[in-house]
Amino acid sequence: MNTAIKSYQYRSRSPSPWSRLLSIGIPSLAKSTAPRCARFMASNTGKKLIQIDVSSDTVCPWCFVGKKNLEKAMDQSKNKFDFEVRWHPFFLNPDAPKEGVRKSDYYRMKFGPIQFEHATARMTEMFRGLGMEYDMSGLTGNTMDSHRLIALAGHQGYDKQNALVEELFLNFFCQGKYIGDRQVLLDAARKVGIEGAEELLQDSTKGVDEVKEDLKKYSSGISGVPHFVINGKYQLSGGQPPNIFKRAFEKVAEDE
Repeated sequence: MNTAIKSYQYRSRSPSPWSRLLSIGIPSLAKSTAPRCARFMASNTGKKLIQIDVSSDTVCPWCFVGKKNLEKAMDQSKNKFDFEVRWHPFFLNPDAPKEGVRKSDYYRMKFGPIQFEHATARMTEMFRGLGMEYDMSGLTGNTMDSHRLIALAGHQGYDKQNALVEELFLNFFCQGKYIGDRQVLLDAARKVGIEGAEELLQDSTKGVDEVKEDLKKYSSGISGVPHFVINGKYQLSGGQPPNIFKRAFEKVAEDE
């Protein structure tokens, strides 16, 4: 893959990225230094609009957990705020092969059998707590095509983009589907009403520059995902529980 993307590979201070799956930290809110200035705007309902930029990879289980917890927090805060969630690319493994490799084989080799078993058990428990079954079958591999499709969806509405991200996460983590497969991507796009997906995926260069630009703008200064920036001002990392997101919403509202 192009070296412009390689430089954004996940880097963890801990022994391996999967150690992030073993616990949830409760951080203090950190102010974002990224050039994403945003002011509170009133939505059509008259409530304050909170915009949330999420950097994520479609093969990151913690990103799916974070999405679910974020949505719980938004649902619990819907009487106070309206929300706009926008998804941005990150590459956990930018050198992953496009043809894909078996998930279980890849992670067992990368992290060792003991840590692999512990992390898998932990994610199985987490997913069940969210009402889902964690599926380690199927392939993992390059995620560029999924990010190209997510970028396309964003041009057709952030609700559609969010629905596509949800479908891809379900495909990969709960249904054993390989989201590097063109037909899987096309099926997901059709299910949520994304137009132009077939044309996009037929041309392997289409949309790549946009993904790279989005990667540079939103994900160049972070070391892991999921990463959330709220109203361009505060940032949170990891699959935080809903109360942490709610605290962030309130803090942003107070400051504004």
